[in-house]
Amino acid sequence: MIFRSLFFVPIAVCLTLLSGCSMTPEHVRPAAPIPSAWPSGEAYQSKNAGADAPLPSDVPWQVFITDGNLRQVIEMALANNRDLRLAILNVEQARAMYGIQQAELWPRVETTATMAEQRMYLNFTGQTITAKQANVNLGLAAWEIDVFGRIRSLKDRALQDYLASEQASRSAQILLVAEVANAYYALAADQERLKLAKETLATQEAALRIIQRQLEVGLATELDLKQAQSRVEAARVDIATFTQYTAQAENALNLLAGAPVPANLWPVDLASVSPPRDISAKLSSDVLLTRPDILQAEHQLRGADANIGAARAAFFPRISLTSAIGTTSGSLSDLFKDGSATWNYAPQIVMPIFDARTWMGYRVTKVQREIAVTQYEKAIQTAFREVADALAVRGTVDDQEAAQQALIQTAEETYRLADLRFSKGVDNYLPVLDAQRSLYGARQGLVSIRQADLMNQVRLYAVLGGGIPTPVAEQPERADSSEEPSAEMEAVKTPTPEPQTPAPAEIPGTELQ
Repeated sequence: MIFRSLFFVPIAVCLTLLSGCSMTPEHVRPAAPIPSAWPSGEAYQSKNAGADAPLPSDVPWQVFITDGNLRQVIEMALANNRDLRLAILNVEQARAMYGIQQAELWPRVETTATMAEQRMYLNFTGQTITAKQANVNLGLAAWEIDVFGRIRSLKDRALQDYLASEQASRSAQILLVAEVANAYYALAADQERLKLAKETLATQEAALRIIQRQLEVGLATELDLKQAQSRVEAARVDIATFTQYTAQAENALNLLAGAPVPANLWPVDLASVSPPRDISAKLSSDVLLTRPDILQAEHQLRGADANIGAARAAFFPRISLTSAIGTTSGSLSDLFKDGSATWNYAPQIVMPIFDARTWMGYRVTKVQREIAVTQYEKAIQTAFREVADALAVRGTVDDQEAAQQALIQTAEETYRLADLRFSKGVDNYLPVLDAQRSLYGARQGLVSIRQADLMNQVRLYAVLGGGIPTPVAEQPERADSSEEPSAEMEAVKTPTPEPQTPAPAEIPGTELQ
């Protein structure tokens, strides 16, 4: 009888493994609510990448970032940044939660050992006896046989949560690379502004000394002297301000790097920083489907589908099994003797008749799926806007820089003429003061435009999904590119590990209306 009861276990296991019923609806990717091509117009005409420029997905960040010092700072950040570390730990947590949910498919085998002793008084005999019993059992405890796929749907939801957390970690890495690069460029720009302010102070102090001598011989007025002094003090204010900005930029970079950045890695100015590698944006908007935040939203949508499957399965019977074999005896010494064997098994079927909470739970999962669809579509629309904005800057920044260079040349000539007229006594110092102010502002404006150009190149690379390789299994189909990645880029690429357990195949289930 003991061995006969054990036959139920492999039969139940086979029943679970062979049952193909799944209530999870077949996943259908929603249509992207964006145009298939990027915007066109005057803002998107200039600064097109060369014909040999690679696609962002073919360029690892180590190749895109050409400045050696900046690469070292980014490597520090990827190793030490606490926000990225939290994202990676969330992946590990989601993986462990998936393992727990997957284990629900298999029976829990446990052994129990008990020793009981009880003293009792028998009224009908007037005697007091002591009853002893020892038990050792090995068996299954309330194992649910997943005939209708409820547990498998919950396991699939846990898997999608894990895959979504992986994409969140990948998104955090791309964002970190972009933030470190932008903080580095901001520091370089502040250093250059500080240098320009110091040069301006030196020029203003030299002009002040000249005016003081002219005042002594009657060639300048007291007003000219005060105007020159005001420009000197304004330059000192700018020096203090940019000194503050530089220190704050260093603090921001140290925070992103997760550790103090060595002084030899600090940028001197924007001219000393190598610009990023040029990339091509000549591809359809379908490239957005490879962005990690879009893939994360799609995994969350798949998880919502799995929740619907679990809610549907709750309307069907649940079959569970409790079974054990063991031995019992009145004393420990006789526990394993012949004739002490025991066994039991208790299959149970629970058939739901009516439970309003089950119906409400099913409605909740349907609404949750609609929320997930809306979030997925909103993520795509936001990504399209980010790329369009970056392309607008890319298409106009060259014209801005050329116009700013022409403005500087005009301001320099104006300053030269005004200074010449003042030195010859033709005019007072006010035109010189205005020309100096215009020239200084034009030079500061050029620094800002160059900084914006560098930061936009990084932003365009990030919003197009570059930086961290996308797992092959998660790349949507798109038109093949005629450009092959270079050997240099292939040498730098690192493969992205696939999940330890592959996603189960989607099986259309019974539809509940």
